[in-house]
Amino acid sequence: MSIEIHRDAWGIPHLRADSAPELARAQGRVTARDRAWQLEVERHRAQGTSAAFLGAGALSWDTLARRARLDDTARRCFGALERRDPETAEWVRAYVDGVNEELPSTSAPEFARVGLAPGRWEPWTPLGVWLATHILFAGFPAKLWRDEAIRHLGPDAVGLFAADGPGTSGSNGWLVSGARTTTGHAVLAGDPHRYIEDPGVYQQIHLVCPEFDVIGLAVPGVPGIAHFGHTGTVAWSITNAMADYQDLYRERLRRTGAGVEALGPDGTWQRAPRHTETVEVAGETPVEIEVIETDRGPVIVGGPEGLEGGGVLEEPPAADVSRPGPVPVPAPAPGSTPTAATPVALSLRYPPRVTEDLGFSALLPLLRARRTADVDRAFDLWAEPVNVVQAADTEGGLLHRVAGRVPVRAEANRLRPVPAWEPGHEWRGWHDTPRAGLTDGIAVMANQRGPAAPLGVEFAPPHRANRIAALLKEKERWAAADMPLIHMDTHLASAQPLLDHVEALDDGLSPEAMTIRETLLHWDRHMTASSTEAALYAAVRSAVVRGLAAHPAFAALADPPACPDVLLPWLGLVPRIGFALEHLLRAEELYGIDRAETVRAALEVVAAEPPPGAWGDTHRLAPWRALPESEPDAPALSGDHDCVLCTSAVPGLTDLAARGPAARYVWDLARREDSLWVVPLGASGTPDSPHHRDQLPLWLRGDLVPVVTDRQYLTKED
Repeated sequence: MSIEIHRDAWGIPHLRADSAPELARAQGRVTARDRAWQLEVERHRAQGTSAAFLGAGALSWDTLARRARLDDTARRCFGALERRDPETAEWVRAYVDGVNEELPSTSAPEFARVGLAPGRWEPWTPLGVWLATHILFAGFPAKLWRDEAIRHLGPDAVGLFAADGPGTSGSNGWLVSGARTTTGHAVLAGDPHRYIEDPGVYQQIHLVCPEFDVIGLAVPGVPGIAHFGHTGTVAWSITNAMADYQDLYRERLRRTGAGVEALGPDGTWQRAPRHTETVEVAGETPVEIEVIETDRGPVIVGGPEGLEGGGVLEEPPAADVSRPGPVPVPAPAPGSTPTAATPVALSLRYPPRVTEDLGFSALLPLLRARRTADVDRAFDLWAEPVNVVQAADTEGGLLHRVAGRVPVRAEANRLRPVPAWEPGHEWRGWHDTPRAGLTDGIAVMANQRGPAAPLGVEFAPPHRANRIAALLKEKERWAAADMPLIHMDTHLASAQPLLDHVEALDDGLSPEAMTIRETLLHWDRHMTASSTEAALYAAVRSAVVRGLAAHPAFAALADPPACPDVLLPWLGLVPRIGFALEHLLRAEELYGIDRAETVRAALEVVAAEPPPGAWGDTHRLAPWRALPESEPDAPALSGDHDCVLCTSAVPGLTDLAARGPAARYVWDLARREDSLWVVPLGASGTPDSPHHRDQLPLWLRGDLVPVVTDRQYLTKED
């Protein structure tokens, strides 16, 4: 068997082997070579062992990973894969073999910095990496936020705060049929929005063996190309469907002489398996955690005594949900009869834990796909995250569907944590995944309500989708090379509600505030880095957000409920108001808040201390790194959360952008060689590599790298 590794001018690996398993082995090798530090961080995160070298800041994640049983779930899913689909299991093993062959010889500087030696991957480690990467994608912590909002503000708060908020991940994706292109063949384009990580979360790669020839964006640590790929005759891409497929259950637990029991919906106490694990923390005393699992799922928050740290997570009486928040009460004695004030914990029910299936059986069929029908059948095997899939082939085939596993259960489960001891909250099978068509030869998905609407609760505002559709209507025929114009669009439609309030303030303002008002009303609504008007708008918006967050009406939500730190991004009042500002400003009534006065005060605040320059002076890229370090050369960014160029800051909190396009792609079905792509940094995760950040200038400008498949333009690597 022979393996060849080539590189193009951007350091992107092009791999060739004699079989799919040998190709997977090569992919594992080259990924370990390029991304050794990243692979080991992801392995440790999946195991819940990252605090051992990253320190106390990683403890909350490790605790969640341990308590949610991520590594054990991955192990179970791999065991089931061996039974159900031994070919794919062998292929995954080959990838792991490649990683293990290469890792010991890597010399990423981060290892020396933290005193870590590369470890050994297990056959299920890629499944653990996939699960850890996506466990928060469905945003189950938002159910805790909704619960608090309903308690303190009533059920209408769910709609007011519904938005693509903190911690979620989205994407833009559009499909243009051959009837609307210059070549007569379809074009797929878009950009996944995720945390911008260094090294990047996507790996550009080219995989060739006798069975297939695929270019695409791989997830480091996982074999194949799952999300975005082009086989030459068919291409596919995904966006987050914003579906709800994870449930939180309030659990009543008690200690007995034999361990821990949980109260079930049939009124009986059932044994809940329990053990303890020790989490090592660099520079600090190890932490022992209790791992409990009920019939619903692993307990991720609290235990028999309520919340860690002395708080008690209480289930209020059903008829009194509008009263002030949870009141600390003493924990019941073992064996006592629970009451409405009994401390409770939270368990998480998520599909792979129930089905022992992460959907890896879809990965090889995707690589082998030749037509959209093949892609369609492959995504029938998809599990999570739940995505909207778009695909096209060279024969005119088109596909627009939802893929993934969403349980059928009571509506209350989708909204907030539900009581495990009450019947009616069990899972009852799986939803059929919806399908959709094209309109005027175009399909656009940007996490808005679309084909996945029956499967979710909160979706992104329609602004990005509407803007993409409007731009595509401006021309009758589109070419692949035209698509970056759409990628980089900075129009901010969600600014309108705030500008309406600004316009209504036609008197009583200071001269300086009146000047800001007039400037904003003549602004073109584009969040370009060079725009001083955009900077003014962002400053006023942040002042409004902070003003609303400080209002007594929201005081009960100012301090998040006691819960693990890793879940706090979903529970912060300022971010929640910032991302839901459009709804809050347009609501007929907002808990007695004088919004006109809030906007007036914000204008005066900004008038007294205006922003120092243009939007890009404060709106800068802040990529996530496992080892934080200063970013003195943080580049200026155009765009904003609701722009097609979705570079997300957190209004009211920071203008720095940690989320944005984690890649951009244009798949051309006329000629694959005319396809384009780019990642935020570069192909290599090694800081001293010339390809560590060589794509960053292109990404900032909106330029893309040509897809290269011709071997004469590649350089062979030993």
